[in-house]
Amino acid sequence: MCSVSKGFSASLFLLVRTAPQSRVHASSFAHRCALRQAKRIVVKLGSAVVTRGDECGLALGRLASIVEQVAMLQNHGREMMIVTSGAVAFGKQRLRHEILLSQSVRQALQSGHNQPKDMSVPALEARACAAAGQSGLMALYEAMFSQYSTCTAQVLVTNLDFHDDEKRQNLHSTLQELLRMNIVPIINTNDAVVPPPEHNSDLHGVNVISIKDNDSLAARLAVEMKADLLIALSDVEGLYNNPPGTDDAKLIDIFYPGDQHSITFGTKSRVGLGGMEAKVKAALWALQGGTSVVIANGTNPKVTGHVITDIVEGKKLGTFFSETKPAGPSVEEQTEMARSSGRILASLQAEKRSEIICRLADLLTEKTEEILAANKLDLEVASSSGRLPSAMLKRLSLSVAKINSLSIGLRQIATSAQNSAGRVLRRTRVAHNLELEQITVPIGVVLVIFEARPDCLPQVSALAIASGNALLLKGGKEAANTNHVLLQLTQEALSMHGLREAVQMVSTREEVEGLCRLDKMIDLIIPRGSFQLVQDIKRAAKGIPVLGHSEGVCHVYVDADASADKVIGIVRDSKCEYPAACNAMETLLIHRDILRTPLFDQIIDMLRTERVRIHAGPRFASYLTFSPSEAKSLRTEYNDLECCVEVVDSMQEAVEHIHKYGSSHTDVIITENAKTAEQFLQQLDSACVFWNASSRFADGYRFGLGAEVGISTARIHARGPVGIEGLLTTKWVLRGDGHTVADFSEQGTQTYLHESLPLEQKEILLEGY
Repeated sequence: MCSVSKGFSASLFLLVRTAPQSRVHASSFAHRCALRQAKRIVVKLGSAVVTRGDECGLALGRLASIVEQVAMLQNHGREMMIVTSGAVAFGKQRLRHEILLSQSVRQALQSGHNQPKDMSVPALEARACAAAGQSGLMALYEAMFSQYSTCTAQVLVTNLDFHDDEKRQNLHSTLQELLRMNIVPIINTNDAVVPPPEHNSDLHGVNVISIKDNDSLAARLAVEMKADLLIALSDVEGLYNNPPGTDDAKLIDIFYPGDQHSITFGTKSRVGLGGMEAKVKAALWALQGGTSVVIANGTNPKVTGHVITDIVEGKKLGTFFSETKPAGPSVEEQTEMARSSGRILASLQAEKRSEIICRLADLLTEKTEEILAANKLDLEVASSSGRLPSAMLKRLSLSVAKINSLSIGLRQIATSAQNSAGRVLRRTRVAHNLELEQITVPIGVVLVIFEARPDCLPQVSALAIASGNALLLKGGKEAANTNHVLLQLTQEALSMHGLREAVQMVSTREEVEGLCRLDKMIDLIIPRGSFQLVQDIKRAAKGIPVLGHSEGVCHVYVDADASADKVIGIVRDSKCEYPAACNAMETLLIHRDILRTPLFDQIIDMLRTERVRIHAGPRFASYLTFSPSEAKSLRTEYNDLECCVEVVDSMQEAVEHIHKYGSSHTDVIITENAKTAEQFLQQLDSACVFWNASSRFADGYRFGLGAEVGISTARIHARGPVGIEGLLTTKWVLRGDGHTVADFSEQGTQTYLHESLPLEQKEILLEGY
């Protein structure tokens, strides 16, 4: 087996590890995620993909990348076919070279002429170019595929091969046998003999299709061979509602039969016979025949190296053709609705936003039984599946006490909403009658992705409402029933001011990675969940800021001057009160002088009583004859009744240890020495640093923020528990009276004053924001 180039992602190995089973070919796939099941795949390479920009040769690097992807899929059980252009371009390159060489030789043989000869190349006939280029093109494919121990076969076809029953059956039999022998058929129209396409030749139905370009050839071939998927690669990102490059052009994610009326087609590509209109007609014909279709860009250097494998993996690339329209709006439509309502929400008076949040708090207590009933269903499903770890089950579980706590927190947020969006931060008199203000405004559309934590939904909804932001929610399927009830209550509260659509739950089969690509629609992503979730979101986000913490590797350092009573209480609370929380203690650092003292024995006895499993750090293990299991890593977030215990020589060494192994989340010192404590608080670079207090206080509700959208360990915008302030940005408002910059030049009549003015707060309605 050949090795895979470094450009291939780990996701490819997950994709091709096992070959999909052949499926009964009845209809096309309804959703992108189902494309992973595709067994037989046709890849159509358009002329613009295969040829160079000068149209006189092949784009070898691009072609090699495509061959690598096709070979990898073929070698792992898929049945791959290629419909390729390029013979004309390859032949044109060869013929130009031969003509120029011939002219040069003739000129050299002629004598007595001092005038230079015209070395221009005459126009070349396309069929001649195709004849000259077919063998070379196939030889190139063979050489490239041989690098992956993959065999290829050339098949040249014309219209007659499909319209004559006997020839069509022969073609089908040949291709079927090649696929059975694990050979990749490389198919092209026989351009050396094919007649020019007729003007009225078009796609006329399931049983009649004219092969006038490689788009129609690929569609006809895919249906004939009962292919599961046709990937048509071109030089545009996919299908747009208007010609690409125009101001109103938007990429269409999913195209449904009957949507042609909403499309304005542009001109065809720089090379080839077909344009986008031809591609759409061919795609719809294939779709009607039971083959799924994706049209995508095969020339973009950022994605060419993985475009085919990404499509087969179900990622949101290009335009996916589907016969199944979703019952509700698409995620793009949901985002637009949320943004529109969010702008109205931002323009509401603060008192009205507070009313919405208070109403939501009331609904939580009024509908407690309904919420708990839905939550019970989720817990039963999660428990029976056995796939959720205990830490996630605890997060999934709601109780009367939790709901009451949520309601109290929401009322705190309602109070904070009185002084959030529209607050004046700075006022400056720039010059006479020219005043500048900096005011707080919402960020825009915020996407919050959360795992099995339904209490997150009303919390972040209230914070978004208070700050005037539109909100998109993507919850884990583990909490589907609970989330559904909580969303209904949230939208019911918003309805009191006609803003039900300001908070939306993405409930389609939308992959998280697809959401992260909507950089023109979403302004901020906040992941709430495991370290792996946060990292996956950060990798997937394309041009959208991500606000989240890396890990919750929180430390508690017990100093030599610590109070025994405080140590036992703080360590127990930090580790045992809720071990699944991101602010729970994961590493206990103990000053060396405390070893072999009664306090040390009390700490160990308490942890054992609470059934905390201890993992010894290297230095701690060296002090013990029989030590607990040694920690595999000093940078572990256990999220359970486990922790690492390590020994340090001083407060300074504790700080260095935390900087090396911590995650800049929350870290604690326990000491009675005020000087040592202040040094720890100042030197440690974490989002939250505490003295003689449990790490569990790192929470928006406990900080008086009402709730939090998450805890950020980033170093810009917001850090620590993120409440309303973290969902606001600013804009500058300048009010003048016909002022121009020229007025302040050397010859002007105005001078800058730059006087600070008092912050006289006033109600600012952010209309149209």
